[in-house]
Amino acid sequence: MCSPGILETPFLKTFLPELELKASPFATVDSVVGWGLKDTSRVGRSRAKSRNLLYLALEDGFLRSIGLGETGAASLSLIVDDIGVYYDATRPSRLERLIETAPDWCDAAFHARAGALIDRIVASGLSKTNMGGPLDRSILKPGKRILLVDQTDGDASIGNGLAGPESFARMVRTAKAEHPDAQLIVKRHPAVAAGKKKGCIADADLSGVTLLDADVRPAELLAEVSEVWCVTSALGFEALLRRLPVRCFGAPFYSGWGLTTDEVQTGRRGVARDLETVAAAALIAYPRYVDPVTGRRCEAETAVERLISLRDRAERLGGYWAGVGFSPAKRPPIRRLLNGPRTTMKYFASASRAAAKAETLKGRLIYWAGKETPEIAGVAETTTAPVVRMEDGFIRSRGLGSDFFGALSVALDDQGVYYDPTRPSRLESLIERGAQSAEMLARAAALRTRVVEAGLSKYNLAAGQARPDWPADRQKVLVVGQVENDKSILKGCGDIRTNSGLVKAARADFPDAYLIYRNHPDVMSGNRPGMLDGAAMAEVDATADDFDIIDCLEACDVLATLTSLSGFEALLRGKTVAVYGRPFYGGWGLTQDRMTFERRTRRVTLDAVVAAALIEYPIYVTPEGWPCEAEDLVAALIAARDEPPPAAPSNQVARWWKGIRASLDQRPPPAY
Repeated sequence: MCSPGILETPFLKTFLPELELKASPFATVDSVVGWGLKDTSRVGRSRAKSRNLLYLALEDGFLRSIGLGETGAASLSLIVDDIGVYYDATRPSRLERLIETAPDWCDAAFHARAGALIDRIVASGLSKTNMGGPLDRSILKPGKRILLVDQTDGDASIGNGLAGPESFARMVRTAKAEHPDAQLIVKRHPAVAAGKKKGCIADADLSGVTLLDADVRPAELLAEVSEVWCVTSALGFEALLRRLPVRCFGAPFYSGWGLTTDEVQTGRRGVARDLETVAAAALIAYPRYVDPVTGRRCEAETAVERLISLRDRAERLGGYWAGVGFSPAKRPPIRRLLNGPRTTMKYFASASRAAAKAETLKGRLIYWAGKETPEIAGVAETTTAPVVRMEDGFIRSRGLGSDFFGALSVALDDQGVYYDPTRPSRLESLIERGAQSAEMLARAAALRTRVVEAGLSKYNLAAGQARPDWPADRQKVLVVGQVENDKSILKGCGDIRTNSGLVKAARADFPDAYLIYRNHPDVMSGNRPGMLDGAAMAEVDATADDFDIIDCLEACDVLATLTSLSGFEALLRGKTVAVYGRPFYGGWGLTQDRMTFERRTRRVTLDAVVAAALIEYPIYVTPEGWPCEAEDLVAALIAARDEPPPAAPSNQVARWWKGIRASLDQRPPPAY
């Protein structure tokens, strides 16, 4: 290893499994690994040359991360080049060789795969670093627009791309001379816009052009221009993916194949290759990808989907969050869940001060819905800042919140909260709107099947050894108790709002049934109120406190509840569910409802509710801090089912966008 910091690269062992890496310059080695042609690798490259050792050049891939490398954003792709490096046009590279020899390896199926990948990248607006802001369209003028791409001063791709400072000046002069009536838009590099580096286009050359000195989403900008001119920038490649004309004043890897108008020739290349072939080499065959959630190697398509979900989440969570009403135990898990490259989270003791700060910084006020105080409620009603209420997600953790096990999922609701039927919630709106695509419903069906087959629930507590042995000749009604001061009961119930009242109502509705009662785990642990009175206990034929909730659901015929999530879990398993309150899953035609739901007018499928409740509504995170999808957390919980839960909750806040600790590269991420 000849470049400082390489050993800190996230997932380095996964990227380079064939290498035994050593940091010492005095070790006996077979090859030298360095970061491209940067100055930090000069000594290592010299050593490799003098000792006739192989030099392996590492570089980021063309689909990299969420955020800039200069700010520490962890990369999902890595290039390992044993011939040269893609931006060095003075000699061949492994990428150039792949493009040249494409007829030998890029068959029709591979070609079609590359085409589908291009379509997905373009449709999703994906780019290399994926964190630009929206384009200010007020800068756009009618008529033809040409994008002139600036780069960072000293970028190794410039000199090694047969270009220099004069190349940028010539690009601007040529554009002005040949297109006097076009709008010329100069785009600074994101690192320049962020103040990290200096640009290449001199201020003196900016007269008569529109300077875009902000990091904007490349897809939005490329959609508004007629042509793209560059020196060696990878943005030219992104323009090619969108079928835009590209003119090059240097020799980037994508020039010389008949796809671009070239001002500079390498003396090599010169064979015609279509876009799909170049993309197959650059996006599929050349880079290596790692899925950060699993910690394992993956294909380009998987990396693309992961980047899309990470980007969408980062945009959803971007901005300033002023938090109030969060207990100290909740704060580290919340920081993990809301963590992102453009997220700032601050906690306040006073709701009014939190709201004032959110208003000043155009941020959001956020609080834990179940801990809403009169002060918080009053401020939330009067503030001009957007208000977001947070609650646990429906697949939460491997332990109880009351035992201080941090949530691995939360719901963020900008309308209300799912357990309060007195007002709309974001979850209710998602279900009522019914806009899920066929793909989303299929995804929900697959997720439902996986959850049921794996026997997962909200808390996933360790199951006991005993199994229910209830009569086969009687209808079995499982009555599920709750914490009686839970907000879902206070907000979502009518005359029946205690566990004792629920048992008596269930006995009245199912007089001949075998009635089984199960306490809520928090009540059994002594953390919360909700034990039955004597009269209610006399109506019960059996208790199920020693049984796993999933075993109980599988063994019963009917589940009776006030508002418990177990009713939703019973629906997942095809059980009849009688609800005596107004839970989020009631009122859609799926349950036997004892109360009315005036706003819920749609009759929906179970998978529509699953899609909204488990996929669209919550956000998820791994214990290491990597944002993930519902399917990822389910897989992690399944993998960890036979392991003991953590001895103590972890307070680590891993900053996924700044990379995960190098020590994690030595093993797959632990699953919880």
